[in-house]
Amino acid sequence: MLKKKNIFILSLGIMLGVFLGICGSVFAERDNAKPVADTEETTLPYEDLRTFTEIFGRIKRDYVEPVSDKKLLEDAIRGMLSGLDPHSAYLVAEEYQELKEGTTGQFGGLGIEVTMENGFVKVVSPIDDTPAQKAGIKTGDLIVRLDDQPVKGMTLADAVKIMRGEPGSKILLTVVREGVETPLKITITRDIIKVKSVKNRMLEKGYGYVRISSFQSGTGESLKEALAALKKENGGNLKGLVLDLRNNPGGVLNAAVEVSDAFIKSGLIVYTEGRIENSEMRFNAAPDDLIDGAPMVVLINAGSASASEIVAGALQDQKRAVIMGEKSFGKGSVQTILPTSNGSAVKLTTARYYTPSGRSIQAEGIEPDIALARVKLETLEKSEFKPVKEADLSHHLQNGKGKESKEEALEKEKETLEKDYPLYQALTLLKGISIIKK
Repeated sequence: MLKKKNIFILSLGIMLGVFLGICGSVFAERDNAKPVADTEETTLPYEDLRTFTEIFGRIKRDYVEPVSDKKLLEDAIRGMLSGLDPHSAYLVAEEYQELKEGTTGQFGGLGIEVTMENGFVKVVSPIDDTPAQKAGIKTGDLIVRLDDQPVKGMTLADAVKIMRGEPGSKILLTVVREGVETPLKITITRDIIKVKSVKNRMLEKGYGYVRISSFQSGTGESLKEALAALKKENGGNLKGLVLDLRNNPGGVLNAAVEVSDAFIKSGLIVYTEGRIENSEMRFNAAPDDLIDGAPMVVLINAGSASASEIVAGALQDQKRAVIMGEKSFGKGSVQTILPTSNGSAVKLTTARYYTPSGRSIQAEGIEPDIALARVKLETLEKSEFKPVKEADLSHHLQNGKGKESKEEALEKEKETLEKDYPLYQALTLLKGISIIKK
């Protein structure tokens, strides 16, 4: 029996040595671009590998239920990557496919961007017009249970797998929310998530609004179409634009560059730095501005992450827009998707993002130029007594210009104030800038 065990561990050690040797050669080609100062990193840690094979053998022999080699090795890879940072991960073929679907704008699930924090699933942001947003999930929520299963101890991949499912099926989330004493029970019906990343409308004559909910492969083109539609509806150039990036979890880097480039005529947009040569990239603006220099306000909050922070940071550093709202999420790392030979992929953090002025976004976020606290505004009840104005006097003289639609405009403004205070403040600021420019 002892002899068989030794043979097993020896053969396992050889198998792992070959496996690790192959992986080492793949990454060595990329590391050769920069010499590694620490020679310890270029050699295999034989003592640690011996411990690994010993534990592997004990699990195979003594665990209460049989476990396949494939599962053990897959879990070992997952653990190796999840121990690096919250964003590096091993994606099996199914998860890799779901990731690719997510960047194109259609996938199944609840419609939330999540990360791990202290063993729980933390909501970075709910995506617009999805089951999660409609059910009341908010940025910063901690998901502690999925149906009857505690999240503690799960990997992020495991939690996401449970949250995804057949459209029409339901899941009960137990959520801990800051400021709420008891956990919330929120039932969400899964659906096919079709994300329209860009929406637009006129706030009032001369002032446009563009909302980007996520950065997908076609977001840059959709933005151009949205701006053209606003100009057409306005009958000419805009006086100002509000770009809404609140609760935007990010997405494709190239889309963030395209969006920034739409408003910046020259200079740096973003650059990245990492250990390997091809992780160092610089993106510069082309000489055009799709709104011809009209003033801009960019709205951000704690749910604005990654690509959103790239756009906000670029427009802020280039003095192209006023950033308004709350400090952003602070996800300033670059993940590279490296497909593997078995149809899976490794999502590996390879670099950090920096704004044009050299600020690192990672764990810092973007500080708004004008900070707005989260407030709820309510209109005061109308008093039965109101001040008397000229227009209230009987037989008052008309102004000679006919009936104006100012009351309608004021009612629309009041509705914006009550429903979306930050947007109201953004519009007010744009009007002030427009007055000064005149």
